[in-house]
Amino acid sequence: MGMRTKDRRSVQRGGSARSTGGGIAVAIKRAASRRPVPGRSAVRAAVKTTRKLTPFAVADRHGGSPIKVVGGINSYAKALRFLASLNDYERLRIVRYTTQNFDLDRMRTLLKRLGNPHEHFRSVHIAGTKGKGSTAAMTASMLQAAGYKVGLYTSPHLIDIRERICVNGETISQAEFARLTKLVEPIIARSKPVPTYFDVLTAIAFKHFAEEKVDIAVIETGLGGRLDSTNVIKPEVTAITSISKDHMAQLGYTLAKIAEEKAGIFKAGIPAITVQQPPEVEAVLRRVAEKVGAPLDVTGKTIDFSYRFESSRLLGPHNRVCLTTPSSRFEHLAVPLLGEHQALNCGLALSIIDRLKSRGFPVTDSSAMEGLGKTKLAGRMEMLTTTPRLMADGAHNAASIDAMMRGIGQHIPYDSMVVIFGCCADKDVPGMLERITSGADKVIFTKVNNIRTADPHELAARYVELYGKMAQVATSLQDALDIAYRAVSREDLICVTGSFYLVGEVKKLLASKNA
Repeated sequence: MGMRTKDRRSVQRGGSARSTGGGIAVAIKRAASRRPVPGRSAVRAAVKTTRKLTPFAVADRHGGSPIKVVGGINSYAKALRFLASLNDYERLRIVRYTTQNFDLDRMRTLLKRLGNPHEHFRSVHIAGTKGKGSTAAMTASMLQAAGYKVGLYTSPHLIDIRERICVNGETISQAEFARLTKLVEPIIARSKPVPTYFDVLTAIAFKHFAEEKVDIAVIETGLGGRLDSTNVIKPEVTAITSISKDHMAQLGYTLAKIAEEKAGIFKAGIPAITVQQPPEVEAVLRRVAEKVGAPLDVTGKTIDFSYRFESSRLLGPHNRVCLTTPSSRFEHLAVPLLGEHQALNCGLALSIIDRLKSRGFPVTDSSAMEGLGKTKLAGRMEMLTTTPRLMADGAHNAASIDAMMRGIGQHIPYDSMVVIFGCCADKDVPGMLERITSGADKVIFTKVNNIRTADPHELAARYVELYGKMAQVATSLQDALDIAYRAVSREDLICVTGSFYLVGEVKKLLASKNA
């Protein structure tokens, strides 16, 4: 997942700025030596000369006109370099949640210049705080098992940016990613305001799905819903996963305000589904659904749904779900992902499948069962190594840490658990630290490879002060792993959690050692 590291972006951006400045300086000198052009004309002539040499543009990160840099997009590496030059709100310390930063008209203009690819495929739109990726993966897998060609767009990625864009489980190729980036680049060069990193990735995904002629695409929102770049599609079904506190500086500091933003994906006449939510969240979802004219159902309330935990010799500890509607009877389906929370996500995915039946996408019970059994999702209670036992989970708010700890208790026996924890400073840090205490015997705090990382020393000091439990600080993830390896025995468990960035980093470390 190539572009996850801040250092690489710093080098790329810095390199671009230096090469641009140097090119302009040389061009000015040459222009001056050829003929005397007074004052500003010389500068304009020099800049014009320089720009003739530069096929692709990099967005001015300060909001001005695009800046030309040397080199065309003729490779995957250059496509990544171009994307790294754009405003990436996933990597900024502070992001103001305004219609200027999150501008759907900017997104619509970009898509119009690409031929409105989002109008050439049907879709499912999924928002929520936690469980979006899991619900999307299970939905896509069931549709694929039923014989449909399925696009899947998710975020963030763990190792490779191409993980975000898949068709029938296959990530977009490097060559295709580079080709589509090259197609988008001249549009970006002429755009004001300049589209963001996420805008461009979303446009590339939509264009890829249209060209691949997918039957249906499962689209996960990036942030919120109302102003998210994906909220330009007209889906067949919208779904809201469990809502809890996250991205509060952007979406609001109450569950009701966060729910209002998530419900922004509801569309008139389009079926909307959610899981059982806190009362204040459900009230907001119902109000917004009624306002826009979207029929809303709740899995476990208006849709008959149940689940149970069991253990078998074949599957070990797992959850099974049942969901019954006038058009579906899914009985005792095994949930492919670990944890009670995944049973709820599975119920939501089955509800989506049920609603799609009435919109031209029939899926049999046997296809649903086959699709669920094939669902794979990295970074969710994923066991990376068995000796020692090293697990990674992208839980990044209090509710998801709590769900992970309960899931470990259900599925993974252990004598002692060492948690390697790092998170972004804009998260609900006190809430996450409190949930960690429920299972961790020892915590090693480290930094996340992101400008928004919380200081591990501050995390450790707060943890020890509040809970009086053992904690250490590691300057890097590798150091944290070394400390953990020395501390555990065969029956113990190491859990890396707190951020998808941290999970991606540990997967890259292990991959590099096994290469």
